[in-house]
Order: sequence, then C-alpha cells, then structure tokens
Amino acid sequence: MSHRPRSGLYAVSSALLAMSRHLEVRDVLKTIVASARELLDAEYAALGVPDDHGGFAQFVVDGVSEEQWKAIGPLPRQHGILAAMLHGARAERLADVRKDPRFEGWPSAHPEMSDFLGLPVRDGDEIIAALFLANKRCPKADGSCGFTEDDEELLSILAQHAAIALTNARLYERSRELTIAEERSRLAHELHDAVSQKLFSLRLTAQAAAALVDRDPGRAKGELQQVAALAAEAADELRAAVVELRPAALDEDGLLATLRTQVQVLDRAHSARVTLTGRGVRALPAAQEEALLRVAQEALHNALRHAGAERVDVELEKHGPGAVLRVTDDGSGFDPKAVRRAGRHLGLVSMHDRASGVGGTLTVESAPGKGTVIEMEVPGG
Repeated sequence: MSHRPRSGLYAVSSALLAMSRHLEVRDVLKTIVASARELLDAEYAALGVPDDHGGFAQFVVDGVSEEQWKAIGPLPRQHGILAAMLHGARAERLADVRKDPRFEGWPSAHPEMSDFLGLPVRDGDEIIAALFLANKRCPKADGSCGFTEDDEELLSILAQHAAIALTNARLYERSRELTIAEERSRLAHELHDAVSQKLFSLRLTAQAAAALVDRDPGRAKGELQQVAALAAEAADELRAAVVELRPAALDEDGLLATLRTQVQVLDRAHSARVTLTGRGVRALPAAQEEALLRVAQEALHNALRHAGAERVDVELEKHGPGAVLRVTDDGSGFDPKAVRRAGRHLGLVSMHDRASGVGGTLTVESAPGKGTVIEMEVPGG
C-alpha cells in the first residue's frame, strides 16, 4: 500500500472506521457498499447476502436511484457472475461483463454496465456475501478504462473488514434479540404467578359470597366488597407489569432507531414495501415514546395482516416540543364508524387510549378501498 498517496490511505481508513461504527446489519451493508463505490470511484456498487433458496436475503445497491431500483423489479437470483462469486469463491475482474459467457442479461430498466469487479466476502471458510462494482470512472485518451489489479487488492482488504463488521452486527442483533426474549419470559412468569394468585382468591371469594347471599346477606355484602378489592389489586398488578414491558430497545437506542429496526424487519418479512422517514425528532419522555411505538406497531400490524397493503409508510417528525407519528397504507381501508357499530375495533380503542394517556391525540382517516392514515400527536415533556 506504500505506493498509494496519503489521500488514498486516508480514504481507506475513513471507510474502515465508517463500517465499524454501525451495529445494525442493514446500516453496515449500506456503509460497505457506499464506501467501496467511493473508494474505487465506480459508478455502481452492490452487495448481496445469499439465502438458502438460490436468491438473496438482502441486496443493497449504491448509485441507483429509488425509482430505478423499483423499475428493475424483484431481487436478482444467484446465477451467472453472481453465482460464480458465491460458489467459485474467487474474485472476478472483467473488462466487459456483457461479453462474458456466463452473462445472462438483466431487466430492461437495469443500468448499462461494462467493466466489472466482484469478490466474495468471507467469514472464515463461509461466504457470507458478494460485493461487486461496475463502471470505473477513469476516462483515458483512448477511451479505455477498467478496474486494475490494485483495485482488486484494495477491494479485497475492504471485504475482509466488511466481513468483520457484518459478523459483529449480526452478533449484536442476535444478542439483543436473546436479551429481549429472556426479559419477556421473566415478565411472563412473574405476571402469571402474581395474577393467578389474585384470580384464584377472587374466584373463592365470589363463591363464598354466592353461598351466603340467601342466608346471611350482611356477610355476603362483605365478601363482595372483598371481591371488588381483589379485582382492583389484580388490575393494578397488570398495569405495573405492562409498564415494565417497555421495550429494552427504547432505552438503549431511542424511539427512531427502534422504529427503524422494526420497519426493516417487517420490510424483509412481508412482500409489502415498508418505509420509515424521521425528521428532527428529539428524545421524548419515556411514556410518550412507548405510546408512539405501540401505536405504530398496532397500525403496522393492521396494514400488513388485515388490510393487504402493498406499501406502508411510517413518518415520525418533530412538532414543536413534541412529535407527530403518521402511518399511511394503501390497503383495503375500512369505514371507522361501521367498524365501531359492528363491535370490531382493529386496535383503535387501544390506540386512542394510548394517545390520550400521554396527553396526545389520535386521528384515523380511512374508507373502503382508499387505504388508511393513522396520525398521533404528542406534546413534549
């Protein structure tokens, strides 16, 4: 690397530091791709994480607009050059990818690519991703260009560090999932023990009151008063347990990062496109952040499970000292008044209660075939 200028070494250092700075897998993937494209001065860059079914579990691009990406269509499959990198486990440097016998074409909306550099990203003996670049931006007098052996060496170094960053991010996410699962299990056990005891006492006391109501109304009245007291205690314990169920990620990462993680998971798990936009949101009191998160979760659940939405957009933005949450979907929609008359709530009662419980407001706009917009506004602390 000694033949490279200081500016090149600084660029390499910046890229490696940027990769190690993130803990969430999606952010790491985006940083790897953007760093590789900038470092090697390529027009396009992409990174694919393979699944076990001949496709890609994740596929991140840089240099392609969102409109272009939508027009290209479904994620690519493991074939042609991509398959060669994943299964042949060696770098591929081509002057013109279109002339390679393994080239199988691309969708009509796909940008034109010529010179190509790709290589596998390894974690030990396992290939965990494929990183590739196209269209080196280095016009020469004779019009020729292309990636060099030095470019391949540099990308190889980047890929080694990318493997470390990606592995660390996966371990972090897995560790957090296990911590949340353990906490839920503990709380469920405590909740079961406490409430079961109260409900058992409640049942025995109610039975005693029923047996006394005819022969000793006075004692029956006392037993019924005990029933009311036990019911109140059970309700208090339930409320306390629900408060303790505040998601651990909220305390660790804050509302926006927690929402982003959940949106990314839903976007991968469902065929619908799920997006999040955050604008200038600052930290809010714990109760308000949890209420916003719960309402967002309920609205997302309704859109993806009940409304058959193809796109769901979540927006969280600063509003004075507080914030506004907006969840918009293009699903089947419904008539809110008809839903209430039929006794079905789709979580609307719970969402209204959560909003009012933190001094906020909730509005629902929907109609059959017109999608749904749920908006919640909360004041600041």
